[in-house]
Amino acid sequence: MHLHFKPLGLAAAIALAFSPAIHADDDDSSATPPSSVSTSAGQVNVETLATLEYPWAMAYLPDGRLLVTEKPGRMRIWSEGSLSDPLQGVPEVVYRGTEQEQGGLLDVEVDPDFASNNLIYLTYAEAAQGQSEALEDSGDARLLSPDKSDNIVRGGVVARARLDGNTLHDLEIIWRQDPMTVGRGHFGNRLNFDADGMLFVTSGDRMRFEPAQSKESNLGKVVRINKDGSIPDDNPFADEDDAKGEIWSYGHRNILAAAFDRDTGNFWAFEMGPLGGDEVNLVKRGENYGWPEVSDGSHYANQPIPSHAGDDEYEKPVRSWTPVVSPSGAHWYDGELFSGWSGSMLVGGLTSKGLVRLTFNGEKIAMEERIVLDQRIRDVIQAPDGAILVIVDQEEGGLLRLTPAQ
Repeated sequence: MHLHFKPLGLAAAIALAFSPAIHADDDDSSATPPSSVSTSAGQVNVETLATLEYPWAMAYLPDGRLLVTEKPGRMRIWSEGSLSDPLQGVPEVVYRGTEQEQGGLLDVEVDPDFASNNLIYLTYAEAAQGQSEALEDSGDARLLSPDKSDNIVRGGVVARARLDGNTLHDLEIIWRQDPMTVGRGHFGNRLNFDADGMLFVTSGDRMRFEPAQSKESNLGKVVRINKDGSIPDDNPFADEDDAKGEIWSYGHRNILAAAFDRDTGNFWAFEMGPLGGDEVNLVKRGENYGWPEVSDGSHYANQPIPSHAGDDEYEKPVRSWTPVVSPSGAHWYDGELFSGWSGSMLVGGLTSKGLVRLTFNGEKIAMEERIVLDQRIRDVIQAPDGAILVIVDQEEGGLLRLTPAQ
């Protein structure tokens, strides 16, 4: 194995430390969204539909109603120009409301057979049983400054429930991160169904680094499960005694954006790097993506990490970004409202404050376009009429609608 290190001199360290290369989840942008932006499809209007508290994810129901989650633990429905009261039956989540909080209520996805079963799926941070007041996060020199006051043992879970009107019924947890750990972020927990109805879950490393390389843990992984949480027989490690059978790929850091290319079936994951080095990864069955052994970024404490060499046992990213994008939320656009955009991947950017539009040529990126919105974009989705909706990651976060000006 050939490892290539990136020396980081003092000037570079200072530049990185004060540049957008740091993932700042406490950057609460107060700028007003622009009323229009220039794009390759011409001028695009930006309209604010509603305001929510730290919205995190969106999913459309078959009847055109839009589910929206709020990180403090609420889910609402946007329909016919109005935002509903919080839905009943949403589970209790762990959300401390601090600047560094990355937990709470996260993703929502609709069952492909919703018309017959009314099931939706949620991810959220759940407190472990048997909490202890004596616990304290010891910190880690590779991080900037973890919140050592956060002593709650918790982990991300996937639950499903039946939606009846504005109420969730029969909620059951079908998957948990293992092990649960005290404090910190990096839950991941994006949900995607493939064309065969298999559920893919992104599971972050919880800022614990080494579990991403261990197949005895499901942290730092992409997970593939059946809709009831059971393990598919054809998963790559389903027959290994010392591996979690749900693992599809491993060696990941924190995937907050992922989506299927519906034309090819390729599963693309957009992974937050450390100090620089956000990654665009084509997720393949059983592959190791290298974290924390290799990265195109450096640790927050300016410790170097071996680079992706491309000639070792680790899968190399198709693209890496420095300065970072801080990708969050992704959607495969197949509408016709935006001229020339059908067949594009739209990726939200927290640090880059906008959208990244990508087109692919097989397993390569053919084109990249930046759409600047001056807002931390947490998620993006396509409306039934082909419009693009995004949500803004801040305390009073807008639900924005993008449409062509002409």
